[in-house]
Amino acid sequence: MIFGEFRCEDALGVMLAHTLNVGAKTLKKGRVLDARDLVLLREAGIGTVSGARLERDDVAESAAAAEIAALLAGPNTATRDPYTGRCNLHASTRGLVEVDAERIDSLNLLDEAIAIGTLPRHTPVREGQVIATVKIIPFAVPRRLLEACREIASAGPLVRVAEFAPRRAALVMSERPGMKESAFRATVAATRARLEGLGSRLALVLRCPHERGAIEHMLRQALAAGCNLLLVAGATVTKDRNDVVPASVVAAGGVIEHFGMPVEPGNMLLLAHIGPVPVVNLPGCARSQRTNGFDWVLRRQLAGLPLTRVDIMRMGVGGLIRNPLEPDDAGDEEDTDAAASAEAAHARVAGSHDVAALVLAAGRSSRMGGANKLLEPVDGVPMVLRAVNAALASQAASVTVVLGHQADEVETMLAGRAVQVVRNPDHAQGMSSSVRCGLAALPPQARAALVVLGDMPGITADHLDRLIDAFDATRPAIVVPCRQGRRGNPVLLPRELFGEASAVSGDQGARGLIARHAQLVTQVEFDDDAIFVDVDSPDELARVRGAGGGPDGPA
Repeated sequence: MIFGEFRCEDALGVMLAHTLNVGAKTLKKGRVLDARDLVLLREAGIGTVSGARLERDDVAESAAAAEIAALLAGPNTATRDPYTGRCNLHASTRGLVEVDAERIDSLNLLDEAIAIGTLPRHTPVREGQVIATVKIIPFAVPRRLLEACREIASAGPLVRVAEFAPRRAALVMSERPGMKESAFRATVAATRARLEGLGSRLALVLRCPHERGAIEHMLRQALAAGCNLLLVAGATVTKDRNDVVPASVVAAGGVIEHFGMPVEPGNMLLLAHIGPVPVVNLPGCARSQRTNGFDWVLRRQLAGLPLTRVDIMRMGVGGLIRNPLEPDDAGDEEDTDAAASAEAAHARVAGSHDVAALVLAAGRSSRMGGANKLLEPVDGVPMVLRAVNAALASQAASVTVVLGHQADEVETMLAGRAVQVVRNPDHAQGMSSSVRCGLAALPPQARAALVVLGDMPGITADHLDRLIDAFDATRPAIVVPCRQGRRGNPVLLPRELFGEASAVSGDQGARGLIARHAQLVTQVEFDDDAIFVDVDSPDELARVRGAGGGPDGPA
């Protein structure tokens, strides 16, 4: 490339270095001058122009920038059209940026003509956001320089976006006497905001005393409900691997992976897992919506990126999280109030879905030999809690529970949960009376009812959400789960059939209704037998417990 001052008579094909205003016309920087341009320049009395003439092996700036940007692009990224020697790389989904910093450095060190800038590694990005930019400094670069770039990039893409995968999270909060209710509201609000901002959902909130057995029981409940991310906010900050919260995780079958992190705020975070499900013991700062170490851990978990002890301990450089506009001793009281207000606002707008969950828990357990099967634990969690928690953790707009046999005992077990409890005085007449009682109690805005049987311990929020997702509020439809041609439970009924369902008598379920309205049936295929497994006898309970393999003492 030849750069310099060119006389206008010799400037044909020269790229302008600077924008020129020639009479009523503007010749912009980078324009390749043609014969008509030269006439305008002469008429304007301009004798020379500053610019560049490309040689045979030169690649123009925009084309070169596009070529290098294409070499950078990895999964979930896309380039846009280049302009004035620049080409940007954009995220094509929401996630975390992953960058091969060493090879980016190698590209930048090749020559001053190439300048590549990226977002920092693990920056959260939205779809369409610029994550990297390639700028060619001069008007062109020689082809050999691009070939050198190609060689460095040959090992694979240098920039990618690790997509956030939605998780169904549970928050377990332990409490001690004297704690303020606003602290719990703030913790819920801050946690919900974090999860929703990353495309996940706070599906289940559980509270219990700050005791090992109580927290262990809540963790088991969250797992049984189908939650695949467990968050624990202890009444006191964990000080040791053998403290109350980590001991509860271990008692629930968990393994502690790491305690502490070189990030402030966030030092006291503890990371564990129960089987494949990650468990995070939150640091105290997580009740605030300000960025802290928990945000860094949560983002990487949701993006499916490795999070080992080494990964955490390498967060120290840059781990002092400070907003330069705030004093170092800025408190979190305002954040707590704001979070509580945000949670209250969320509570007011919750229930935007059309489907209400209806949990039937009124049966007499006549074949159980005197025991109430709904109070019997499976994997440490009473069956009625498994059903109710699954409904609460689902996308259902509301949860209504119908009680009958031993209603006081069952209702005591449900204390503190955001459910509407109704009692069926006619529960001895069979399931149909509970369906009738429950349908009459549903919110008037509900377009459908998802009828959940309290004695099906394998049903989780994932089963329920798949049925809810299959419901189309614009037309009446009965949604049923099936496997290999065989139908099971739960069943979703549209409001248009509530009247007919309420007219069913005896111990019938929805089978007759489905047969009469076969044209309205939408089937959802499942790959497990949970939709068939209910418990009616001690033998069936023993088989279910044997399959689960968990601890099943008295509830």
